[in-house]
Amino acid sequence: MHVHASLWSERDEPAFAGDVALPGAPVTGSELFRHFLGGLLARAPEIVLLLAPTPNSYKRFRPGTFAPTGIAWSYDNRTAGFRVVGEGASLRVECRIPGADANPYLVYAALLAAGLDGIEHGTDPGPAFEGDVYAARDLPRVPATLPEAAAAFEASDFARRVFGDAVVEHLLHFARTEQGELDRRVSDVERARYFERV
Repeated sequence: MHVHASLWSERDEPAFAGDVALPGAPVTGSELFRHFLGGLLARAPEIVLLLAPTPNSYKRFRPGTFAPTGIAWSYDNRTAGFRVVGEGASLRVECRIPGADANPYLVYAALLAAGLDGIEHGTDPGPAFEGDVYAARDLPRVPATLPEAAAAFEASDFARRVFGDAVVEHLLHFARTEQGELDRRVSDVERARYFERV
């Protein structure tokens, strides 16, 4: 469920279009776009629980799968968690973290909240990443498991501020219940792999 996002003004004008340089990208954008993108990057680790809500969600995040492992932005680079595409009025950012198992309303709410937080705080996204994000070792990582994502969400003051404690606790309860159900069962793969070997 890759999500393309752009903002438009009350006069129906593209708010991301502009002449501000985007270091490392062959296009320009607005300061508002830079800060929106910065907010997405800064808050991504805290909101992955909403973009990848089940234990199975995390099996996507593998090199070469076109699902991201690193949190970076790049221009028209499908290995990045945030892929900037288009130019002028069509300039937008694609978040490649959500899967088809995510609740689209929670995904949209999380991405908008993160982007607007970036605008509010003037968050700088830094230069575009160039190259294969899968091969990069010095980038922030997409949480690798549901418990890791849940821990980041639970510790997030941002999540509690924008969603409220009741929503945060409800979503954490859901995540822990799903992980607990999976942990209590022995899968067919485990039976086939270990029955004769252990």
